[in-house]
Amino acid sequence: MCPRCGKPVDSCVCRKAVVPAGDGIVRIFRDSKARKGKTVTLIKGLRLNEKALHDLHSDLKRMCGSGGAIKDGVLEIQGDHRDTVFAELKKRGFTVKLAGG
Repeated sequence: MCPRCGKPVDSCVCRKAVVPAGDGIVRIFRDSKARKGKTVTLIKGLRLNEKALHDLHSDLKRMCGSGGAIKDGVLEIQGDHRDTVFAELKKRGFTVKLAGG
């Protein structure tokens, strides 16, 4: 039995990686709504599993020298680092667009 979902290990749903559907384009936003005026960089549309998403997020935070979080498959990096993130994702082979303000 799986300790997280309580189902047999063969039919466990919590261990399977959920890759969000999308058009294959990574969009980078700058946002400050509901954050008391603090600016964050949002990265949406990455079609990666949970482990790869976490590793990429760690690398991006280290490059930008700031903190952040992953919420519902959306990477957040504190501050306006759209240019740095754009260049790094482009270098890694993603199709990237700057979106929003």
